[in-house]
Amino acid sequence: MLKPIMLFVFCLSCLSLSAQDLDDLDSLLVDRDIENYSLRVFSNFKVNKFSISDDDSKAKFVPNNRYGLGLGFATKKIILDIAINIKNPNKEKTSRFDLQATTILKDKNYVKIFTQVYRGFNAKNNFDEPTVFRDDIRSVSVGLNYMYTLDNIEFSYSQLKAGLSNKNSDNIFITGGVGVFGSFDYFSAKPSILSETTSPYFNEEGDIKRYQGLSFGVLAGIISYFQLPENITATVNVMPGIGLVNKKVTLQDGGYKPSNPMLYKLDFLIGLNYNLKQFYVSVSYNNSLYSTDLDYGNNYLLNLTKAKLAIGYKFNKKSK
Repeated sequence: MLKPIMLFVFCLSCLSLSAQDLDDLDSLLVDRDIENYSLRVFSNFKVNKFSISDDDSKAKFVPNNRYGLGLGFATKKIILDIAINIKNPNKEKTSRFDLQATTILKDKNYVKIFTQVYRGFNAKNNFDEPTVFRDDIRSVSVGLNYMYTLDNIEFSYSQLKAGLSNKNSDNIFITGGVGVFGSFDYFSAKPSILSETTSPYFNEEGDIKRYQGLSFGVLAGIISYFQLPENITATVNVMPGIGLVNKKVTLQDGGYKPSNPMLYKLDFLIGLNYNLKQFYVSVSYNNSLYSTDLDYGNNYLLNLTKAKLAIGYKFNKKSK
C-alpha cells in the first residue's frame, strides 16, 4: 500500500509546485486582515463508509462514533477545524484519523484535500443477516479536488463558511468551473470482507481480502449562493467527475486487476448561514461518492459524508 500512497503524494506535490511559486504561498494562504478571522465551535457528523454489491445483494460497512466536537478558525482564504471524536461507551470503538481542509486560492481556485484512516466497522447487509462489528476491517482514503471557476468565489464561498459580510450586491450568485481530482482508496479485512454467513450471497470474486485503487480524473461543477431575508445565506454546490483508476483486488486465494478502468464521482454540498454583526451560525451537509466496477458483476461504492453545525465569533470591530 505504501508505494501507491507515495506516488499519489508525489503527484500532488508536483501539481502544487507547478501551479504556484513557493514565494507566493504566504500571500495565497495568509489573510493579513484580522477582521476576516473568526473563531468557531462546532459539532460534526462524519462517516467514511463503503459497500460491495451485485444485482441482488449488498454488503455495507459503517463505522461507529460518528459525532465530534471541536474548535477551529476561518478566514475568507482558509477554514481549519479540529474535532475530538465522541465515543459511545455502549458501542464498539472505531479508531479513526480524519482530516479535511478547504481553501480558495486567488479568488477562483477551489481546493479540497482529505485524509481518512478508519479501523472497525459495522458489517451490514440487505439480506437479513445480523449486523456484526468487525475490528479487523480497515479503510484508508486520501484525495484532492481542484476546480477553477469562471468568476471570483472567495467571498461568495466565505459568506457561508466564515460568516463574512456580503461584498456582492447580487442576491443570487451562480458560477461554474472545471478541474481535476485524484484519490487513493484502500480497504482490507482478515480473512476477508465477507463473513461465513454473508459470503454465500456473493460470488468468489466478491469475497475480497484487500482492495486498492489509485485514480485521477476531471470534474466540472457549479458553486452558488442565495441571499435570503433576515441575513440568511443558502448555498448549493455540485461537482460531478469522471476518471481512470488503477485497481487491484486481492482474494483469499489469488487476486486480479479489474478490467474496467472507469471511476465516477459526485460531490455536493448544501448549507445555510445566519450572519450577525459579531456572530454567525453555519449548517452544512457534504457528500462525496466514488463508484467503480470490480468485474464479475460486483460494484464498489465509497461514500464520504460530513455534516456540521458551527457557531463563530468574528474579530471585526464592534459597532460603537
